Amino acid sequence: MSRRILVVEDHEENRRIMRDLLTAAGYEMIEALTGEEGIALAERQRPDLILMDIQLPGLDGYETTRRIKAQPALRAIPIIAVTSYALSGDDVKAREAGCDDYVTKPFSPRALLAKMREFLG
Repeated sequence: MSRRILVVEDHEENRRIMRDLLTAAGYEMIEALTGEEGIALAERQRPDLILMDIQLPGLDGYETTRRIKAQPALRAIPIIAVTSYALSGDDVKAREAGCDDYVTKPFSPRALLAKMREFLG
């Protein structure tokens, strides 16, 4: 069975890039366009890992991460922030919200997959 990855990302082009990368690497991708949808899909689908954009309409990625990590049944799911926020301290802010790691856009596909494998074993 392939690992299921939830991608919370509001931009279609970024989702297409992720879809191509993840499916080529043998992962099953679930897509959410908003934080609210991301929370609902995490609850319903129980993904193996979540790739979280920070800049989202409505709930931002920080708050979405907090709400997912606040649920005991979802707390163990690793969340990697994948964001264009690259200012000093943004990685700390992501970790404080509950993200397990942080990758800036544009990202190296090889580096992102390696980071994902760290969490997926």
